[in-house]
Amino acid sequence: MANRSKAANQLNDFKKAQTKPDVLTTGTGAPVGTKTATMTVGPRGPVLMQDFVFTDEMAHFNRERIPERVVHAKGAGAFGYFECTHDITSYCKAKPFEYPGKKTPLAVRFSTVGGESGSADTARDPRGFAVKFYSEDGNWDLVGNNTPIFFIRDPMLFPNFIHTQKRNPQTHLKDPDMFWDFITLRPETTHQVSFLFSDRGTPDGFRHMNGYGSHTFKMVNKDGKPIYCKFHWKTDQGIKNLPADKAAELAGCDPDYAMRDLYNAISEGNYPSWSLYIQVMTFEEADRFRFNPFDLTKIWPQGEYPLIPVGRMVLNRNPKNYFAEVEQIAFSPAHMIPGIEPSPDKMLQGRLFSYSDTHRHRLGSNYLQIPVNCPYNAKVKNYQRDGPQCVNDNQAGAPNYFPNSFSGPQDDAKYMEHTTTVSGDVARYNTADEDNFSQVTTYWRKVLNPEARQRLCENIAGHAKDAQEFIQNRVINQWTQVDPECGQTIQKLLLKYKAEEQKKQSGVTANL
Repeated sequence: MANRSKAANQLNDFKKAQTKPDVLTTGTGAPVGTKTATMTVGPRGPVLMQDFVFTDEMAHFNRERIPERVVHAKGAGAFGYFECTHDITSYCKAKPFEYPGKKTPLAVRFSTVGGESGSADTARDPRGFAVKFYSEDGNWDLVGNNTPIFFIRDPMLFPNFIHTQKRNPQTHLKDPDMFWDFITLRPETTHQVSFLFSDRGTPDGFRHMNGYGSHTFKMVNKDGKPIYCKFHWKTDQGIKNLPADKAAELAGCDPDYAMRDLYNAISEGNYPSWSLYIQVMTFEEADRFRFNPFDLTKIWPQGEYPLIPVGRMVLNRNPKNYFAEVEQIAFSPAHMIPGIEPSPDKMLQGRLFSYSDTHRHRLGSNYLQIPVNCPYNAKVKNYQRDGPQCVNDNQAGAPNYFPNSFSGPQDDAKYMEHTTTVSGDVARYNTADEDNFSQVTTYWRKVLNPEARQRLCENIAGHAKDAQEFIQNRVINQWTQVDPECGQTIQKLLLKYKAEEQKKQSGVTANL
């Protein structure tokens, strides 16, 4: 079977690399005499409690699954490097951008968002695009999606939004009423939903999609001068998307399509790459900008804030073990390094807490000691000790309190964050009525061609047809505010689906 892919041949490749099988052992390293029989009293007798070979195997098996991620449960990972190709030190002092030609090792995880661990790679869903830079100043995680925007702009709504993407708590089924009810009650979702139900909602694998930091971040240079920025990863393989019918077909016959494609490409030496660009905006420009530049439901127009080239990411190694290096990899927007800081983006502020918090739940308080999460290009010296799964030297005999008089690690003012001045009344500010449609109108009229507009409407109507009629009417109204033609097209399609359903029901009745 010479035509088998690298993924299909993985076990054969392992066999070829072994000169002979290793000696089988228990978890303590003790050699095992036989692995096919428990220790019993006679051939039919009960199993002995002293059979550590069995209890060691069974106890571990009982515990070998950790909780899957609440979101981004299904994903693929790879490793490689980032090479800085352009000098942006006037904007940022972060180590990966120190000088053109510098290479920084990194890890990447691509994922779907709403589905479970066994869901299909080709589902209509945003794709996670998370990058971990292993820098000399610690690990920096740029945790984004394959879209430059998101559904909501206030983190208070995030758990409820995600619930609508999951399953009905009674039926345990995906529920179109839940999805479209929330979408039409929160019109700031219109921009992201229009991306999601366009062609880009079903990318052709992970290699043919862009990535975005999505949020506004703050960069600081060596002189302490700050600037706001956005990050863009542009695929060097070119954008490719799957037609809706092909995506649905693959969901049934090859649900691991994107994961398989990435693994095989890297195994065959066809290393995928992405070019990194930034947009920058001064604090003064942000203060007087016509809309809130920290609003995650909006883009910065590239005509006003052009893309600035920075570098290139290359993925050239597959995981050595999926669980160890992909299931356990833990990304958090709070993992920043000197030169990269948060902005007032409300969604970013909410994520700074939630990601690290969920990792401590999934992986334990020492999740940063797991090798794939360990900042191995920097030395961790702090006053944190003990906890479950402490697997390093626990910082040996160093003091575990600060301040101290015994040469414990000291802070250094040169690493102080940029000082930001903020003012305003403390209150809960409702953002629902901010401009929710003008950028989507531009997307409809200037980005999509007539064929892509038709497909967008067909995808929206094809999903919303299963929601209740009063919710469908809100969908029509919402996209009419984007453009009357868009709303009218969705309405006609929904009426067509309704007529087809009525015809089918009348046929069923006639046959009774």
